[in-house]
Amino acid sequence: MAYVISDACISCGACAADCPVGCISEGDTQYVIDAGQCIDCGSCLENCPVDAPHAG
Repeated sequence: MAYVISDACISCGACAADCPVGCISEGDTQYVIDAGQCIDCGSCLENCPVDAPHAG
């Protein structure tokens, strides 16, 4: 199951920088994960200061 980013996101971009497949991008109000490209690696969880990414 792909990861998703909760409303806790502060748009810092730390998760996008860590994604090995580049499936995280800046959305209108927060960063978003493309579920079709997410490989469930959990890299986005490593440096998020607010624990916004989680298993969808």
